Order: sequence, then structure tokens, then C-alpha cells
Amino acid sequence: MPKEAKGIRVREVTAALEAFAPLHLAEAWDNVGLLVGDPEAEVARVLTCIDFTREVLEEAAGAALVVAYHPPIFGGMKRVPAGSEVFAAIRAGIALYSPHTALDAAKGGTNAVLAEALGLTAARPLKPAGGGDELKLVTFVPEDAVTRVSEAVFAAGAGEIGEYTQCSFRLPGTGTFFGSDATNPAVGEKGRLEVAPEVRVETVIPARRVAAVVEALRKAHPYETPAFDLVRLQAAPDATIGMGRVGEFAGTKKDLVAQCKKALGLDGVLVAGSIDGKCKRVAVAAGAGAGLLEDALKAKADVFVTGELKHHDALKAVSRGMTVVATLHSNSERLALRALGEAIAKIGVEVTQSRADRDPYVFA
Repeated sequence: MPKEAKGIRVREVTAALEAFAPLHLAEAWDNVGLLVGDPEAEVARVLTCIDFTREVLEEAAGAALVVAYHPPIFGGMKRVPAGSEVFAAIRAGIALYSPHTALDAAKGGTNAVLAEALGLTAARPLKPAGGGDELKLVTFVPEDAVTRVSEAVFAAGAGEIGEYTQCSFRLPGTGTFFGSDATNPAVGEKGRLEVAPEVRVETVIPARRVAAVVEALRKAHPYETPAFDLVRLQAAPDATIGMGRVGEFAGTKKDLVAQCKKALGLDGVLVAGSIDGKCKRVAVAAGAGAGLLEDALKAKADVFVTGELKHHDALKAVSRGMTVVATLHSNSERLALRALGEAIAKIGVEVTQSRADRDPYVFA
């Protein structure tokens, strides 16, 4: 009998999410990725939310995966007692995934969506990302094994540059080696100097895939002890990814406040500083904006839109001529759930955005 077709797996959904918001973009202090669940479990429906609360848990019935923007497991969790949301998710077989600051920095992610919703033009990151944590693999392969070795390392995750895969550079040359009596060389004989035609193969590897690529190289390479180098790369800043955004706005500060309320569906926002006059440059930082305040000031933004800002940071901004607009924390992030949902839906999985998920504060 033919094998029964298997549905889409958790790992396929998380791969789509990581392609949209690569985890290497996340801040070092963050806890992103698949936090709970079996990567091989089948997924028919995904629920997205900002916070994985008790109300969202009840809404998640029938969903094999919940994508929660804020990590449900963040600090050092020492216990998972009955009654907690994480315990209930494990018991129900619900996987939990969080993109958090990886999504904040991504092209088309949290901050990019917020900037677009406010009508900013020529928006760029306040703090550009370095473009990824990558290494270059250099290895030396006999001519007749180049294809086999290359295919093996590509399959393990090497060779991706932007939207291109299987990228490499190859240069023919000559290799020399002298095998001791304890060796069993694939080319030539032990106990004498061998000179062999080889090809130098170079390719790039994401840091998280180094172990898998090196293992694939060793298995596919015909030499008993293949020679290879791993060189850490310093990537150039990418103008499309990074934390926060700053862009131009055509209108007044009052126009910006009105647009902010309209775009985010809010009855009110918190404002520090004057809302009179024109507003030419606006900086945004979804969530808690303290870490990007100095960047916004250096960018000479007239207005800084964020989810929340500490009292003294707001005073500092106002003292330097900047107006602060605070929407409450998760209100500034929730629009990005639509983009997350679209990234998941592309692989054929049903996606629902939580209706129970909301900021704990309201404007009364």
C-alpha cells in the first residue's frame, strides 16, 4: 500500500518563520525560536499573538503551534508547575515559538510595519544590523569529488547568499601531503610525498550551521583527513535590517498623533513634549524604546514613537527638543502579527490571529 501523505510539520513552519525573521538578528539577551514542542509534529492550524496568556491558551484549542511574539519562556525557568500556561501547552501538545527581537530587526518586521503604518517615507534602521553571523569555509578537494562534496555541504546549510543558494568559488591548484605509516591515503601511497591536482572550494556558512556543514564535509570528502579552514566574516551593515526605524513624515506633529491612533486602532496615546509645529523626521521603536532613544536623538528625530518609555528617559527626550509618543507596549507591536501570518500562510497552513490577545493597559 502507498504511504499515507504526511502534513506540514512544525519544523517547516519554523523554517518559514526563520526565513522571514532570521534568528541571528535577535539581541543576545533574548530567547527566540522553538521554545516548546516537537519539530516533527504535524500542524493544521497556527495561532499568532503577542503574549501567551491564559485567554490565548483557551483560544489555542485545535492549534498545534502558537507563535507568541514575546517569549513565553524568557529567563531561567526552574519549574513548570501544573496551572501555568507553559505546562498546559506541553500537556496539550502545543508547540510554542517566539521571534521577538529577530522580528523587530527583520526587513518587513515589527519596526518596518510600524513605520509604514505611520506613513513614514525613506525609512531606514536606527541601528543597522551587521548582516548576519557567518563564516567562510575553505576546503581542498580532488577534482573528481568536487560535485559530491559541494552538494553535501550545500544540503547541510552552506552556500546561501541573500536569495541565492549553492554559492561557491572554485580555483584549481596543486596539493601536497606526506602520509605516515599510520595513514591510509585515498590518493597515492603512504610513506612518500604526493603531489595531487585539487580544487580550492570556498563557500559561506551561517554560524548556527557550522557543526552540520563540517560533519557533511568530512563524510563526503574522499580524504582520510580533509583539510579545511573556517574564517569568521565581518559582514557589512545591511540598510534594510536592524533595530528601530527613522524616516520622513509630511505633516505636523498633530497629524502624526492622529495617524498613530488611526493606524493602531487606539482611542488615545501618551505624549511627552509639544505637539505643536511641523514634524519632518520620525523615529520608531516598537515595544520598550529606551535602548534606541540615543539613536533617535542622534538621528535628529522630531518625534519618537514607541510603546513605552521610562519617566526620566521621556524627560531627557523632551529636554533635547524631541516629542515622545507612547502607545502602550504591545499596541506598537501587534500590527506585525499580520506579516507573520502571511509568512506562515505561504506554506499552506491555516493561520489565525488571536482575538483575546491585548495590551494589559487601556486608556480610560
